[in-house]
Amino acid sequence: MRPARLAVVLVAHGSRDPRAAAATESLARAVGDAYPLWDVRAAYLDHSVPRPRQVLADFEARGHGRAVLVPLLLTAAYHGRVDVPGEIAAARADGLGMDVETADVLGPFDGQVSPLLLGGLEQRLGEAAPGGLDAVVLAAAGTRDSAARATVVRAAAALGERLGVPCRVAYASAAAPLSGEVVASLRAQGHRRVGLASYFLAPGLLYDNTVRSAREAGVTAVAEPLTDVPDLVHLVAGRIRAAAARCAVVRSVAARSA
Repeated sequence: MRPARLAVVLVAHGSRDPRAAAATESLARAVGDAYPLWDVRAAYLDHSVPRPRQVLADFEARGHGRAVLVPLLLTAAYHGRVDVPGEIAAARADGLGMDVETADVLGPFDGQVSPLLLGGLEQRLGEAAPGGLDAVVLAAAGTRDSAARATVVRAAAALGERLGVPCRVAYASAAAPLSGEVVASLRAQGHRRVGLASYFLAPGLLYDNTVRSAREAGVTAVAEPLTDVPDLVHLVAGRIRAAAARCAVVRSVAARSA
């Protein structure tokens, strides 16, 4: 008899920094606790184990017939477009037969920025600066993919509108400007309470670098990564439900065509 619970794999990039895996595991526990009808596990594309293909194989061995794979990514850059599908292809090559549906990334999708993503960013900023801010820098990991960077700019615009203050983008690597440069620019324009919003799901080297750059430039407050903030948990859940619904439609069509 197949397990009644939906198999869910939360796929993070992975890092040599153990804090990153701890944050991903914390998010997986939070999603599983909030939605007990789902069997939720974490997996990693690099540096850490298990890999997604291993988790999928284990789910199938335990009787699951379908799974939803959720890319824990804030942009649809290389890892989302290539690495995640590559893991499914590798699992298929190893004999995986279960249905697998990939959810959308957590960042802006189809031009829309989820209010839940903005809520999570706002909560972390509020924790760091309960007295409020007059400007914000949205610091992201960075990518050479211009389309992916455009989604970060879109998220910054939406966050600034939500907070009612200027919000500018900075990157930790692969693209300019650095967070310290943006903080310095905003301070030169007269903003005295400049906060750093963390467009990161977990801490790690890039997060540390962007924080260091911002602090050297005189940033007022630094938000922690999103990790398992409640709005992020519900955003992940929404992506899971949408993907599961697509999977159900595909199976229904296939059954009618058989």
